[in-house]
Amino acid sequence: MTHPVIAEGRVAVVTGGASGIGLASAKRFAEAGMTVCLVDRAAERLAEAKEAVAALSPSGSVLTSNTDVGDRAAVEALAKNLFGRFGTVHLVFDNAGIQPGSDIFGPSANWDAVLRANLHGIIHVAQIFGERMVAEGEPGLIVVTGSKQGITTPPGDPAYNVAKAGVKAFAEALQHDLRNREGCRIEARLLIPGFVFTPLTQKGRTEKPEGAWTADQTADFMLEKLGTEDFYILCPDGE
Repeated sequence: MTHPVIAEGRVAVVTGGASGIGLASAKRFAEAGMTVCLVDRAAERLAEAKEAVAALSPSGSVLTSNTDVGDRAAVEALAKNLFGRFGTVHLVFDNAGIQPGSDIFGPSANWDAVLRANLHGIIHVAQIFGERMVAEGEPGLIVVTGSKQGITTPPGDPAYNVAKAGVKAFAEALQHDLRNREGCRIEARLLIPGFVFTPLTQKGRTEKPEGAWTADQTADFMLEKLGTEDFYILCPDGE
């Protein structure tokens, strides 16, 4: 059992949907009969991801959008297009992120890129889609992907930690706002993965480390927990 908005005839938008946790989750949304829009800036992976998701969809209703979530105007255009086409969006998996690595006194370009995608991108998507979803008045769900690194902030990648700590604070504020809006039927959840072996974390490795989860394990755990009232979806792993 999972969240009631994950159902046939509903519309899901998945950012970072061409690989990793985004793609694994999009497959499950498609299997449930949802129309799925895969959003990713990696255009070369979108076609392959679309084919994989459509193969699991009863209707084959899968769209793609080569959109950079760090570009607020591009996210606005995407939302306008999807709401104009479908009337509303029922589920937003606000998941896009990058991890090029960073140091406290390292290149500012790395810091700028991480904060643009992992923090500002999350905020853009949640604000732009969320406001429209609230206005439409239908039940809906925004799932924001954080990270254990945003809580434990281990040494080694400070830009990523800062971004994910900000995402945690933003998601908490988002849910607080939504649940206190009179008549609001939208809610937010915070997905907190641990060590997940995806293209984001492989860093040249070809074999999954023993302690890591797969993207599929993470997506399955998330869907199960979305059937509860837990705001924090804290994934265990083998680390």
